[in-house]
Amino acid sequence: MKLRKIFAVLLIMLIAAAGSAFAGGSSEDSKAASDSGRPVLRVAMECGYAPYNWTQTTDANGAVPIADSNDYAYGYDVMMAKYIAEQLGYDLEIVKLDWDSLVPAVQSGVVDCVIAGQSITSERLQMVDFTEPYYYASIICLVNEGSEYENAQGVSDLAGAVCTSQMNTIWYDVCLPQIPDAEILPAQDSAPAMLVALNSGRVDLVCTDMPTGQAALVAYPNMRLLDFSGSDDDFVVSEEEINIGISLAKGNSELKDAINGVLATLTVDDFTRMMNEAISVQPLAQ
Repeated sequence: MKLRKIFAVLLIMLIAAAGSAFAGGSSEDSKAASDSGRPVLRVAMECGYAPYNWTQTTDANGAVPIADSNDYAYGYDVMMAKYIAEQLGYDLEIVKLDWDSLVPAVQSGVVDCVIAGQSITSERLQMVDFTEPYYYASIICLVNEGSEYENAQGVSDLAGAVCTSQMNTIWYDVCLPQIPDAEILPAQDSAPAMLVALNSGRVDLVCTDMPTGQAALVAYPNMRLLDFSGSDDDFVVSEEEINIGISLAKGNSELKDAINGVLATLTVDDFTRMMNEAISVQPLAQ
């Protein structure tokens, strides 16, 4: 782990030890009240992973202020966080953290939950609890226009590709190793860094999910999206690896049940509509 990651995690633990945030438990007993007198739902995300979440300088489209910052957060995750907070009668606070700091933050109680495009994997379930899925994301690849892999019809057609993806994701840990004879470069710190690596030509392809790929095509029109779903030569992933959930501290059943109750009022069509809206208003789409 890089030094800045270590410092971020240590800071999270220090804040938690000082009691400046609340851990999972009774929402009535542990949540601080806002100026409105309502409890505050503290939600962590990267604020740099469009279309799930991103940072912008204004409150356009209903963006939410980022804690301890002059900037605002928006995207699919923010839209979902706003809806959940409104339905539960909470005020919302968005906390911006690096990807590797999200799980420690929810474990230590610095935040109540993480809404950040996390897959519900068995590994993560050992550390945190998850709600029911709030999105279902299929796996895709991105290549540059003119690439020798542009017309690939399946994973086997990607043989020998130089590739990368975001660290600590199923894309990097599970999908890339399935490409025959792939040259897998070190994982990237973030989704934007992954896309820069592809755009600059340092790699032949990156692996990600459909929403991230759709958003990337807006920012980088020279990229091409490869979708092998429905074919006999697709990436092999489990259901848990494409189900996107909201993570909470182990044992925080009250908040988990409350959020699940809200999610139960939404359909897959609602998820799709919200994601399409997020993609349409991401900064580089304008």
